[in-house]
Amino acid sequence: MENPYGRIMKSTFVMGGSSVITIVLGIVRNKILALILGPSGMGLTGIYQSITNLISSISGLGIGESGVRQIAVALGTDDQTKISRTIVALRRTALLSGISGFFLLFVLSKKASLLTFGNSAHEIDLAILSVTVFFGAVSAGQIALIQGMQRIKDLAKLGILGAFFGTVFSIPIIYLFKERGIVFFLLMVSAMSIITSWWYSRKIRVISLVISWRASLLEAKPLLSLGVALMFGSLIITATQYFLRLIVVRSLGLGAAGIYQASSMLSAVYVSILLNAMITDYYPRLSALSHNDSECKSLVNRQVEVGMLFAVPGVLTTMTFAPLAIQLFYSSKFMVAIEILRWQILGVFLQAVSWPMGFIFRAKGEGKLFVLTEVLHNSAYIFFSWIGIKYLGLPGIGMAFFGMNLIYLALIYLIVRRKYEFSFSSINIRILLILGTALGMVFLSPHFLHRGHLFVNLGITLATCVFSIRKIIDIGGTGLILSFLSRLKSGLSKSG
Repeated sequence: MENPYGRIMKSTFVMGGSSVITIVLGIVRNKILALILGPSGMGLTGIYQSITNLISSISGLGIGESGVRQIAVALGTDDQTKISRTIVALRRTALLSGISGFFLLFVLSKKASLLTFGNSAHEIDLAILSVTVFFGAVSAGQIALIQGMQRIKDLAKLGILGAFFGTVFSIPIIYLFKERGIVFFLLMVSAMSIITSWWYSRKIRVISLVISWRASLLEAKPLLSLGVALMFGSLIITATQYFLRLIVVRSLGLGAAGIYQASSMLSAVYVSILLNAMITDYYPRLSALSHNDSECKSLVNRQVEVGMLFAVPGVLTTMTFAPLAIQLFYSSKFMVAIEILRWQILGVFLQAVSWPMGFIFRAKGEGKLFVLTEVLHNSAYIFFSWIGIKYLGLPGIGMAFFGMNLIYLALIYLIVRRKYEFSFSSINIRILLILGTALGMVFLSPHFLHRGHLFVNLGITLATCVFSIRKIIDIGGTGLILSFLSRLKSGLSKSG
C-alpha cells in the first residue's frame, strides 16, 4: 500500500531542493543589491515590484491559480481533446491578460509615480516596467500548465534555471549603472523567467487542434469564473503590500522601506519552500478530492503535519541567528530589521498551519469565501501596521504581520470547521503544542536572558530539529526518504 504521506514528502523534497537553490541565488542577488544600493535602493526596488505586482493582479484575472485547477480537472478526465482545448484556452487567455496589463501600466505610469512618490520623476521607469507585467502574465500561464500537468521535476528545474540566469545576467546591470539600473535589473529577471517557463512548457505534448479564438474564449469561461475571484484575492494581497510600503515611505522614508523589504524577504525564505510544494502537488490533489469532505480533511491534516515539521527548524534557526542573518545577507546598515524579522518569523509558523486549510476554498471553487477571508485579514494587517508604525516605529509592522496571521488562522479554522466539519487531528494538536512552545521560548528568551539566550536558543533549536527529523522519518519511512533524495539528485542533475 502506498504511504499516504508519500506524495506530500516527494513534492516537498523535490520543490524544496529547487527552492533552496533558488533562494541561495536570490540571496546572492539581494546581497549585491544591498552592498551597491543600500537601504534606499532596496526600498525603491521593493516599491517598483509592488506596483508591477499590483497591475499584474488586476490584469491577470487569477489565471495562474485557476489554470492549475482547470488543467488538473481536465487531466483527470483522460480526455485528450478536452485537455488540448483547456491548454489552448489557458495559453491564449494568459497572452491577452499580459497585453492588457502592459497597456494598463504604460498608460497609468505617470499617475502611479505621482501617487507613490509625490512626483512624476519615475514615470519613464514605470512605463518600461510594463514589459515585466506582460512577461509575468505569459510566464504564469506556462507555469500553470506545468503545475496542472503535475510535472514536478520540470517545475523544479525551471525555477532553478530562471533564478540562475536571472542572477547571472541582471547583476552586471546593477554593478554598472547602480540605482539607474534597477528597472533593467527587474526587466532581465522577468525575461529569464518567461524564457525558462516556455522551454519546459513546450515539452508538454498534446493532440493538435484547430480552435478559433471565439471557441477558446468560451472554453475559458470556467477558467475566468474562479479566476476573477482569485484575482480579487490576489489583488487584495498585492494592494496591501503596496499600501504598507506607501505608509512606510510616507511615515519613515525610503530607507525604512528598504529595511522592511529586507526583513520581509528573509522571513519568506523558508516558508516559500512549503508554498511551492503545496501549489505544485497539494493544490491539484485537493481539487480532485474537493467533492469528499472526509478525504479533504485527511489530506489537509497530513499537509499541516508535514508543513509544521519542515517549517519550524528553519523558523527557529532564523529567529536564533537573526542578527547574523541580517549581517550576512545584507549589511550592517540593515540591522534595524532584526526586531521586525523576529515578529515576522512567528507569523511564518502560523502560515504553515493556516495555508493548507485556506487552499480548501480554492479547491472547492469557493471564490466568495476566498475573497472574504482575504479582505478581512489584509484589512487587519493594514490597520495594525498603521497603528504599529505610529506608536512603535518600524518594528510595529513586524508585530502587525504576526497579528494578521493569528487572525487569519482563527478565521480560516472557524469557517472550515463549521462549513466542512474540519478539525485538527490529535497528532497535529500535540505537534502544534510542542513546536509552538519551542517557538515561544526562543522568541522570549532574549528579553529575559540577556547574556545566555543564544546558548539556550541554540539548544532548543537543536532539540526541535531532532524531534522534527524523527517524526518525518516515522511518517515517511527511511527508505522512502532515501528514495526521494536519490530521485531529487538524479532528476536535478539532468539538463531537462
